[in-house]
Parts: sequence; structure tokens; C-alpha cells
Amino acid sequence: MTEQPPMEPVEPGEDLGLLPGTPAGGRRRAAKSRRGGCLPILLVVVLFCGLVAWFARGAISDVKDMFAGPEDFSGPGSGEVTFVIDPGQTVGSMGAELEDLGVVASGEAFVDAAAKNDRSTRIQAGTYLLKSEMKAADVVAILVDPANVSTETVTVPEGLRVVDIVDVLAKKTDFTKKDLNAALRSPDLGLPDYAGGNPEGYLFPATYTISPNDTAAGFLKAMVDRWKQAADDAGLDAAAERLGYTPHELMTIASLVQVEGKTADDMAKIARVILNRVENPGTAGQVGRLQIDASVDYALGRKLTVGLTQAEREDTDSPYNTFRVVGLPPGPISAPGDDAITAAMNPTEGDWYYYVTVNLRTGETKFATTYDEFLTYTNELRDYCANESEGAC
Repeated sequence: MTEQPPMEPVEPGEDLGLLPGTPAGGRRRAAKSRRGGCLPILLVVVLFCGLVAWFARGAISDVKDMFAGPEDFSGPGSGEVTFVIDPGQTVGSMGAELEDLGVVASGEAFVDAAAKNDRSTRIQAGTYLLKSEMKAADVVAILVDPANVSTETVTVPEGLRVVDIVDVLAKKTDFTKKDLNAALRSPDLGLPDYAGGNPEGYLFPATYTISPNDTAAGFLKAMVDRWKQAADDAGLDAAAERLGYTPHELMTIASLVQVEGKTADDMAKIARVILNRVENPGTAGQVGRLQIDASVDYALGRKLTVGLTQAEREDTDSPYNTFRVVGLPPGPISAPGDDAITAAMNPTEGDWYYYVTVNLRTGETKFATTYDEFLTYTNELRDYCANESEGAC
């Protein structure tokens, strides 16, 4: 190996005369190596700081949300929303319902506002007129003021015809017969398609709260909506499919059962008699006709009461006369309640083809599988009528 002469020391600042980028011994390479090692560390530091900042912003947002409270509208709200409080209803369920109605932004905001109002324990059952998108505290302020509650109610009994329901409403509310009858003809009533535009049987019997701002059309629609709720809760469509009938036919059976039966147990048995007669004509001495007096009353346009003459049974020319027409009448003859609808959907198992109400005062009803047994119960009814005061039968 050839020996190299020793390098002379370089004074600080002395130009080595090298081209840019040309290494001078180990100096330039060492410096480059140090710079390359710092860059990844710098990137890690920047990334770490960014993550810290990102988490910090999220934490700050969470803290803000924690102290901001539940979502609430600023108010004052708009439009009109009728809100009904049922007896015994809790503040929590009120809040959930108000949120569903769009009155408050969240049920939690209402509950919090109620907790801060000393008079919230005085909220009364009844109907209140509110607005959409109200501040929760404003809603509570309205509900705690007794002056804002409407407690007027009207009860529509089971078993009434539409014409009878109109009479009840015209008598006990401010609705006029003219407005009620006009509303019954409106396509906005909300009847199911299979009702064919006829509200008979689809105005649900119940006790309703009346708001000062209710209209005849709105009230009758609420009755149809209440029927829809009852039908859905009971599973009407599924039951119709299971039994092989249409929902309209089951509602027709329910309406007959409603006026013929006095108890839920009797209603379910009467429903079975109806199905047995429809499905097994010619069995047990009957010919497939239902022979229900109330259907003839309906055909004659009078209240559904007992007391037909034999001539009325035989001579009344109407598809609703079940003494002349085989099978079910064209539609309901009355407004059935929950028990009657349930009975039509779940008839008691049995081979009955007849029934007789042997005591008109108590409603005691006996069921027969043969015509001879039916005649025995018919005689029992005659004896009852003979021993009761005049006009009882």
C-alpha cells in the first residue's frame, strides 16, 4: 500500500475548493447521517402533537356536551298540537310522547324542566293545546296551569249504529249533526279500503276527551284511528287470514256479537254459532241463515232492540235480513268494542248452532247443539216473559 502524506489542518472558514455535494473525508457524510435521523423523530413528534390536539378537542366537546344538558328547542314554537295526558301518566312518559309529537326536542329536556318547576306535581289529566318545537320549560309552564286543561269528555257506548253515535255527539258536544254527517262522507275520514266508504262499525266506542279546538271531522277521524289501534293491537288481519275470512267479515261478525252477547264468554260462543251456521249449512236443523233479530232492526232503520214480529222477520226485504239471506250481512250493523272484536277473532270451540237469551234482565244466554234443545230454551224464555211485567219481552 502506498503511504499517503499527512493532511494539513484546515483553518476555520477555509474553502476546500470542492464542488457542491462532493464529500470531504467523513465530514459531509456524518452531517448527512445526523440530519436523516432527526427527520423521522420530528415527524413522530408532529404526529403525536396532532393526536393530542385531536383528542383534546374531542374531550372538550364531550365536556361541553356533558354540561350543555339534553337537546332543547329555543321556542316559542309554531302551529297547534293537541296533547292528552291520561290519568296516572308519569312525567317520563309525557316527555317521550311530547318528543314523538315534535313538541319538545327531547323527553329528557322535558323531564329536567319539570324537575325544576315546583308545581310540576300539579299537572292534571286532560287535553292541552301546545305548539311544535317549544322550549321544554314553556311546555311545563302550560301544563302546570289548571286554566289550560280541558277535561270535557264524551262516552260512545258499544253497540250503537252510526246514526246513534251522531245523535250522542250532537247532544253532548258542540258538534252539529250537519257537520258530523258531512265529515262521515269525507274521504279524509281514514276508513280502511274494505269498508267501502261506509263508517258503520269503524267508529270505535270509547270515552274521548274533547279539546276546545276539536272539529267534527277531526273528532270522527280520531274515532276511526282508535279503531285502527284496536284492530292492530288485536291482530285483526292475521286472525282473518287464519280463520279464512276478510277483516271486513270479521268486523261484521263482531258487530253482530256485540248486540247479541252480554259477556265476553257469551260473545265468543255466539261467534262460534255464527261461524258454524255459515260454514255448515243444513246441520242441526238449520239452513245456513243466521236469524239474528238485530240485523232486521238494522234493516228497518231502528235501534237494535228485541221485539220483532214474525211478519217483520219474514217480509223485510233487505240484504241485512238474516232470516231471509243465507250467510253474513253485507257489513257491520253496530260499533263493536274490544271484547266483541276479540270474540270474533277467537270463537270458542263448540258445536252450537243455536242460542237463546232466557233472561232479558240479566242477559243469561243458553247455547244448544240441536233444534230440540233450542226449543227447550225457547220455552224457558216464554215462561220468563209470562212472569215478567208487561212489555218485558
